[in-house]
Amino acid sequence: MIVEINIPSPRAEPLNRGNERLSDSKSKSEHMIKTLDLTKRFKTDEIETTALSKVSMEVQKGEFVAIMGPSGCGKSTMLNVLGMLDNPTEGTYLFDGTDVSNYRESKRTRYRKGNIQFVFQSFNLIDELNVYENVELPLLYLKIENADRRKMVMEILDRMKISHRKKHFPQQLSGGQQQRVAIARAVVPNPKLILADEPTGNLDSKNGIEVMNLLSELNRQGTTIVMVTHSQRDAAFAHRIVNLFDGQIVTEEVNQFMQAL
Repeated sequence: MIVEINIPSPRAEPLNRGNERLSDSKSKSEHMIKTLDLTKRFKTDEIETTALSKVSMEVQKGEFVAIMGPSGCGKSTMLNVLGMLDNPTEGTYLFDGTDVSNYRESKRTRYRKGNIQFVFQSFNLIDELNVYENVELPLLYLKIENADRRKMVMEILDRMKISHRKKHFPQQLSGGQQQRVAIARAVVPNPKLILADEPTGNLDSKNGIEVMNLLSELNRQGTTIVMVTHSQRDAAFAHRIVNLFDGQIVTEEVNQFMQAL
């Protein structure tokens, strides 16, 4: 069931109104994610648990989709499958037109590295590395040349307004600053898709809204985002809200306000 909703935006002013979300009609018609009857089961010696059951969904390039539902409904499992951290038991997963449903772990890792980045609730920064080094890390994995790495890291630090903290370590930063660094690390390799898992869960409301502003601005500049959240406030930033229950999609809500921006 698809329901149209009109949610007033909770956002403050965006980072840069001059950069609008990509609106090319061709990219609008293409899918970053397409799943068909996606099923994920976990087995032990005594029990089999179905975490996802025949989930079919599409995410267009440049779209911002929120996945909501109660604890245990399959949200995290869905994010793991979409992020190629795990394979589905059954069904089809097309990422940017490529069927990745049955990729082995090594191939999933190689394919994910240049295409998908994550933003986690707990930031997942490396305490022994400073801000600059944390953000630089995915570029090292991609074997980007040193001069290019420095240029890319400094550009994203400036964009996230944390370049003055580049020599600080995570424990010297506030929660909001740490999440800015985590978002900078996710964005610096220019991924096709960002998967955000409760990105404001450890933040107060002020810092939470700032982080959502950042994600919304990145989306307006063309980045596809899928976010798992319990927060109605955060979900209001998305173009669509997909509601899961017992491993199945029960409703989809279209946010007319955000679609119109």
